[in-house]
Amino acid sequence: MFKKLLLILIFTTWFSAVSQEKVLCRIMTSSGDIDIELYPDKAPLTVSNFLNYVDAELYKNSSFFRVCNERNESDRTIKIEVIQGGDVPAEKELPPIAIETTKETGILHKDGIVSMARSEPNSATSSFFICINDQPELDFGGKRNPDGQGFAAFGKVTKGMKIVKQIQVAEDKDQYLTTPIVIYSVKRI
Repeated sequence: MFKKLLLILIFTTWFSAVSQEKVLCRIMTSSGDIDIELYPDKAPLTVSNFLNYVDAELYKNSSFFRVCNERNESDRTIKIEVIQGGDVPAEKELPPIAIETTKETGILHKDGIVSMARSEPNSATSSFFICINDQPELDFGGKRNPDGQGFAAFGKVTKGMKIVKQIQVAEDKDQYLTTPIVIYSVKRI
């Protein structure tokens, strides 16, 4: 009986550890692939939201459409470097989610971090962004957004930062790419 109980305990512990592992996804774009890992143990609501879009194939034929870089941020007091994508038609957007701040999750906006775009707290839906270099003004208490809540970071690029940087310097007009980079799909890997 003890051996059986021990075996069940080991299996349960193993299964629990496996279920908390990072989730891997591939963003397939017209410029190349970007692999990301997601952190469901730290940002469960945000990861679940992103995966709902992934699993429903709602990112299919969306795009990276906005870039922030040294050139187009020169007149802003608080400058950032990101690329933004995941534009889903309004009629296909899922309900907005509550913000999981960096104060709650501990995931700071460092180089390669993936985070949710938003206009105000609890308004994030489909759009996400990827940081180029460290972006502390996007963390909780940062000054990029006047409300100080920051943005909900939930993953990190593991392969493809070269693609991210190529997208960031593509031609834009007022931060919007003149030729958006097509996101063919986002899939779990």
